[in-house]
Amino acid sequence: MFKKPFSFNGRIRRLEYGLSLIISFLSAAVVASFLGPERPDGGYSIAGFIALIPIIWFFFAQRAKRCHDRGVIAVWQFIPFYGAILLFGDSEPGENQFGPNPKGIQAEIDDWDPIANPSKDVINEDGSIR
Repeated sequence: MFKKPFSFNGRIRRLEYGLSLIISFLSAAVVASFLGPERPDGGYSIAGFIALIPIIWFFFAQRAKRCHDRGVIAVWQFIPFYGAILLFGDSEPGENQFGPNPKGIQAEIDDWDPIANPSKDVINEDGSIR
């Protein structure tokens, strides 16, 4: 868990994504409380914004990996309310273009489908088996 947390490549499970959300929001709250807008002129601290950059990077990297686990590109994370789908939606089974399934679940081949599984015998219209 949490292998290369700042990378935008790969796939992560729902558990890691949920923990990432908690870590992101708690660390942002801590940074905001220590380096928040406590300046006399009412402006915001530049140090606070600089300290938030790695937290924001971590947040969007984890969301991108979760999008990859669902089988879509990372741009989908910017769709309103798609974060709920990332948090509660199941992953795409098997390997996809973004990597292997982090749960280790492989895609199943339908045994009855002669196109997906050509090794099975198929009965032709004339009753012969191919």
